[in-house]
Amino acid sequence: MKVVAAYLLALLGGNTSPCAEDLKKILGSVGADADDDKIELLLKEVKGKDITELIASGREKLASVPSGGGGGVAVAAVGGCGGAPAAAAAEPKKEEKVEEKEESDDDMGFSLFD
Repeated sequence: MKVVAAYLLALLGGNTSPCAEDLKKILGSVGADADDDKIELLLKEVKGKDITELIASGREKLASVPSGGGGGVAVAAVGGCGGAPAAAAAEPKKEEKVEEKEESDDDMGFSLFD
């Protein structure tokens, strides 16, 4: 991903056809290691293609990938020695009450979140 990010940064910077040295320079500026094989593979794959078309086709592919949103999963306790662990797991968690601090006058009537 860092190689792709470096490629996109080079494009945003105005370089219409970044080379391997450009990507290495960008990655080196933030202290990231540059993997020559990954850089060459990326450059070979995007050569002669429009970046906006690549991004659009990538979005279409990602739209078909299921992501999150599923409900919680109940796990049954499986044990060989009695039911004590299962009983403990079935016990509902008690909610802890969080007391809010009273506003102090130290902020002189201003709050960071007002």
